[in-house]
Amino acid sequence: MSRPAPSPIYTLRGAGAPLNALHFSCLGGTRPLLFSGSSKGDIHIWNLNTRRAEKFLEGHSGNSVIWVSTLQSTEALISQGRDMRVCLWDLSEGRHDVSDSVWTGSVGFCQCSLLETGPGAQLLAYPGQQTEEIKIVELPSKAPVCTLIPEAKLGMVMCIKLWQPAVGSGPLLLAGYEDGSLLLWDVSQRSTLSRANPHPEPVMCLTFDPKRLKGVSGSSEKNLSPWTLDGQNNLQLQDPLALVNAGVSQLCVRGDGKILASAGWDHRVRVFGWKRLRPLAVLQHHTDMVLSVAFSDHQDPRHRLLAAGSKDQRISLWSLYNEGSDTS
Repeated sequence: MSRPAPSPIYTLRGAGAPLNALHFSCLGGTRPLLFSGSSKGDIHIWNLNTRRAEKFLEGHSGNSVIWVSTLQSTEALISQGRDMRVCLWDLSEGRHDVSDSVWTGSVGFCQCSLLETGPGAQLLAYPGQQTEEIKIVELPSKAPVCTLIPEAKLGMVMCIKLWQPAVGSGPLLLAGYEDGSLLLWDVSQRSTLSRANPHPEPVMCLTFDPKRLKGVSGSSEKNLSPWTLDGQNNLQLQDPLALVNAGVSQLCVRGDGKILASAGWDHRVRVFGWKRLRPLAVLQHHTDMVLSVAFSDHQDPRHRLLAAGSKDQRISLWSLYNEGSDTS
């Protein structure tokens, strides 16, 4: 007998606009938080103990917020808006002020990528003023590191992911482009290491697991495209994974590397086992496109949640496969 369809453990309401971006901050344990960015430029900080928004931030002049994250080493929030700015927020001692900002020149939808390089030090990758360029700066100094522009005409950069290999020299960056190409960049050498063409349409989203050297990307098509990196940093395409309905907004792998979640244009969240991409669940709750998905980083695995943000202005919270379930 098949399992009944899961239901959300609760739903957060009150954002007042479509939810483009979600990010958990639960490392403290006692006060788990969820940050959300909306299409009307608001950032809500949700207390998951009270299930209410405890703060409401406005820093992008009413322009859509498309990415939010936190700096692990400090009480700081970072957000990206379509006002062509990345804002750094000081949240220490009850403050909620923009302490600094980076001008990107980009009005597209490509989300930033952040890599912690040491205590109080990060690399920030973001789309540049030219549609195909990616800029990388050091934080907090904002010192330029490099600008990455492909030699071939690949169109607009759509999604990026910075990561640090376990062995090797400097950081690498994965980028998906408008023509469906996927490039692996060596940041230190400012050069491409590998290229693949997982999609005939623009790469709308990607996620990557550095431990398993495995990633997956999505587009407007009716499939997901998984791929791996071999020992020579060559991108290797795997067999595509068929979807019932077309269109994926975002992809996210849980921190323990067990499950993958996809945000679907068909109002559904789909959950797969990450090892073999076996379909595990279809989460039906929202009444419009699901725009964002995120997994919590709670220290206690029993309290790790999946959040989904939708164009219907609601955030659903789900508890899935936290008790050693077979997710392979």
